[in-house]
Amino acid sequence: MRFQVTVRYGGRYQRYHTLVVEAADAREALGRAAPQIPDDVAAEADLVELRVAPDPDARRYVGEEG
Repeated sequence: MRFQVTVRYGGRYQRYHTLVVEAADAREALGRAAPQIPDDVAAEADLVELRVAPDPDARRYVGEEG
């Protein structure tokens, strides 16, 4: 399963670092994502969000029949 991990970081001006990992479950996804987070982002992170990554091929858009 594909997971999207978003890390919020920064002081006064918050920024976001997003990555996508393949994993069997949430625990594995976080473990795979952790080494990919740059040191400067990790040092200033205050929130990490994990969600199932959308599949662009499976998404339906307004006006599409389906």
